[in-house]
Amino acid sequence: MKLEKEANKNHKNLEELTKKREKVHLGGGEKKIESQHKKGKLTARERIDYLKDADAFFMEVGTFTGDGMYKEYGGCPSGGVVTGITKVSGRLCVVVANDATVKAGAWFPITAKKNLRAQEIAMENKLPIIYLVDSAGVFLPMQDEIFPDKEHFGRIFRNNAIMSSEGIVQIAAIMGSCVAGGAYLPIMSDESLIVEGTGSVFLAGSYLVKSAIGETVDNETLGGATTHCEISGVTDYKCKDDQECLDTIRKLMDKLGHHEIAGFDRVDSKPPLKSESELLDKFPHDRVKPYDMMEIIERLVDQSKFDHYKEGYGQTIICGYARIDGWVVGIIANQRTISKTKKGEMQMGGVIYSESADKSARFIMNCNQKKIPLLFIQDVSGFMVGSRAEHGGIIKDGAKMVNAMANSTVPKMTLIVGNSYGAGNYAMCGKAYDPRFIFAWPTAQIAVMSGASAAKTLLQIKVASLKAKGKEISPEEEQKLLKEIEDRYKEQLSPYYAASRLWVDEIISPLETRKMISMGLEAANHAPITKRFNPGVIQT
Repeated sequence: MKLEKEANKNHKNLEELTKKREKVHLGGGEKKIESQHKKGKLTARERIDYLKDADAFFMEVGTFTGDGMYKEYGGCPSGGVVTGITKVSGRLCVVVANDATVKAGAWFPITAKKNLRAQEIAMENKLPIIYLVDSAGVFLPMQDEIFPDKEHFGRIFRNNAIMSSEGIVQIAAIMGSCVAGGAYLPIMSDESLIVEGTGSVFLAGSYLVKSAIGETVDNETLGGATTHCEISGVTDYKCKDDQECLDTIRKLMDKLGHHEIAGFDRVDSKPPLKSESELLDKFPHDRVKPYDMMEIIERLVDQSKFDHYKEGYGQTIICGYARIDGWVVGIIANQRTISKTKKGEMQMGGVIYSESADKSARFIMNCNQKKIPLLFIQDVSGFMVGSRAEHGGIIKDGAKMVNAMANSTVPKMTLIVGNSYGAGNYAMCGKAYDPRFIFAWPTAQIAVMSGASAAKTLLQIKVASLKAKGKEISPEEEQKLLKEIEDRYKEQLSPYYAASRLWVDEIISPLETRKMISMGLEAANHAPITKRFNPGVIQT
């Protein structure tokens, strides 16, 4: 009966994910979509669907970017831009499409962060990138949070220049407005297209030109397709509509040369012997309930085959080799069962002990030696604490693991299935450690510590602060305060809170995991390894 309740909760999480996706995919809403169509324009998602190969999967990155943010301005679904990886004319590439149904495609601070993430994916994996530009430019009420800093709007153009120097192909299509500083993005790309009647690009629009220098000119004459294809020479291809523009991009992609690949091993894909559909049933909804991580792994890997590394040592982390959709991977996963050492000591599941950190460091080094990509599966509460752990050198062994992981030259990918707390998030290749892709199940929670522990700690601090000011609170007031703290912290624990801020690339269904990991590995295979692995200071 308990297992059925756990499974039902997971199924409800999946239903919530589906509903939230459907809502986000509407962008600024049905009226805005209708308005786009009346102008003869496709929406951002329709453009991507038309552009990609008919049988290609679009691996979206950042669906829930901006979720719950900027409420005072009416929100910013998907950060006002759709990004992801797909195949165009058989070539894997990154696609970035401004969503003009969301504030005319204006750039919020999170929009810039999402665009930078898309460029980072292109640069790390040496993938061509296609920009489908349709944006009113910087969202002026928040200009101070998007304009001048290192990771703000200007970094986009710096990346344009870097990618150009590294031979990463950039193709930009001006399919709507392209104003002010944003005008540099398509023109700093290798080739640019513009759509007649709807596409325009200029440093200042007609109103600003009038106020600045007194000249009266319409936007089409100022920066339309004819102007830039026949007079200024700024753009390379003039297209009559969105469809012709996207068809032209497909022709350009069809003629790209081929580059070196990393050479990660892949064989024919074989499905797991244990059914993937059982993942929702095998994973407990209860945060602290033990379960066997191998039950999860065996439903993700080909033929459910897994070759353990040091199986009987450091049992709170599982290390070993497997294949996912034919790709070989080295898996490092937190084990949630309670284990027993040879000394008879009990070890709590989900906690990293000295032995498990030592084992992980050695396994990471082996994978770098063999040129095997790494997959971290997180359900971690943190490192073990207490005098026994400290005397046993937990800090030294933890540092050893972090050093090896941070300096790994083979691609790293991260999947958060449950808890991702504190230093455990770091050691298991959290966002700060540059995983090529980081995905989360709807059951994920990311924070410094669990909600219960954090709420009690914050309550103690608040009560102590009030007492220091001479204020006493009753047990009833204390419980009310605890409830307020728990509610606030619970919201921050949500995977959607993390996804809205791009702490994870995407929230995915457990049933999508193999497909997402496979495409991530295919993308990583486009970037040859050029650095030699050096794990840094590894104390023995």
